[in-house]
Amino acid sequence: MKERITLLAIITSLLILLYFFQNHMNTPCAFMTILIFMSLYTAYMQIAFKHKVRTQKKHPVEKNYSFLPYVSILIPAHNEADVIANTIENISKIDYPRYEIIVIDDRSTDNTLKELEKISKNHANLKYFSRTKDAFPGKSAVLNDALKIAKGEAILVFDADARVNPNFLRELIPALEPPQVGAVQARKVIINREQNFLTRCQDNEMAVDTHFQVGRDSVKGAVELRGNGELIKRQALENVNGWNIYTITDDLDLSTRLQIKGWDVRFCPEVCVFEEGVPSYIPLLKQRRRWIEGSIRRYLEHFSDVLTSKDMSLRVSLDMTAYITEFILPVWMVSEVTIQSFRYFKDDTNWILSSMALSTLMCGFFIIALFYSLRKYVKLKPIENLKQSILTSIYIVVLWFPLAIFIIFKIIFMKNNMDWGKTRHGITKLNSLETEKGSKKEEKQAENLINV
Repeated sequence: MKERITLLAIITSLLILLYFFQNHMNTPCAFMTILIFMSLYTAYMQIAFKHKVRTQKKHPVEKNYSFLPYVSILIPAHNEADVIANTIENISKIDYPRYEIIVIDDRSTDNTLKELEKISKNHANLKYFSRTKDAFPGKSAVLNDALKIAKGEAILVFDADARVNPNFLRELIPALEPPQVGAVQARKVIINREQNFLTRCQDNEMAVDTHFQVGRDSVKGAVELRGNGELIKRQALENVNGWNIYTITDDLDLSTRLQIKGWDVRFCPEVCVFEEGVPSYIPLLKQRRRWIEGSIRRYLEHFSDVLTSKDMSLRVSLDMTAYITEFILPVWMVSEVTIQSFRYFKDDTNWILSSMALSTLMCGFFIIALFYSLRKYVKLKPIENLKQSILTSIYIVVLWFPLAIFIIFKIIFMKNNMDWGKTRHGITKLNSLETEKGSKKEEKQAENLINV
């Protein structure tokens, strides 16, 4: 009920604002205001990033590789028989002196448990256990159960399809050393990028997400955890009482609760975790539906805490507020164009051409962000870069806009059913050579990243 009331208040305020602009001002002014704000904030993040790079070149900060806390690697596994053995083989090759691997069979109905029993014979630092059929569902509950037996001073979470290079922990762990840092997120990369159009777009999404995460990190803003490849200080995790079992996006919810308590969340673009992209539309739609719903609900749930927190920095609070517009913007744009179209067909005073032009301009803003991100992180040639930037922008509009509007409608009018919407892994069969080639390519990009 709290979420519905909060969202209704936000939507009502938005409609009142729209009504005001429609009747008392030139409505394109509203769009221009948003565009100017987005452009200025993006420029601010870019300037902060460039300043950070220049500062590091003049006064290099050496990573403290002697900082070696004991790490518990947690891997939740629900019906992951197709991938779990290869994942454990990969994770076991991590070059780090002090860690354990804990795999949690979460009420699987396939051969996940049998795979764990078989592979555990060859891995002394591997622990596993199986949750009972009546256990509370969801990844958060799984991780909380594993935390009870984990010995680590730091907790590293991987999805069941994760792949990393052996130096993953050695490169990521130094970022967790500062006392105020509660968690660190590695860069996510789609390992089957070239499988089809959807997987390419997902990898492009990850690239633009990396771009904005780097920017948010540069201004010490509200960097978000992404679930796969997140490293969390145990002290910080215990400070927020572990994971929230009533959320469908454990990572986003944890990010916000850490920041409310005053913990910093950092992002490491030079350290990559590889995962499988979703190759078909309906499963992708279900996955993105969960991401959007979970993200909106965590903002609504913690809205008052964000406003009243004495520990959250002003920069984090402002950054978080700025990014809430990514969910309000689709409603604003659709409402504006719908109203102007209605007025046009009634031969009433309207700004339909201006609204359409500014909507196109706003899409152009994202195309530019994508172009920059793909040039920097995927290293595409200019013509291919432009082509994929345009196609991915269309993909994002077609996928995210209707889903954002639907989720807002669902939260207000429908029951919260805690539909976790598991993503199936192991659909794509990649041989070891393809994986190795992809890893070396991304590793080389990561090494050169700081010089871009």
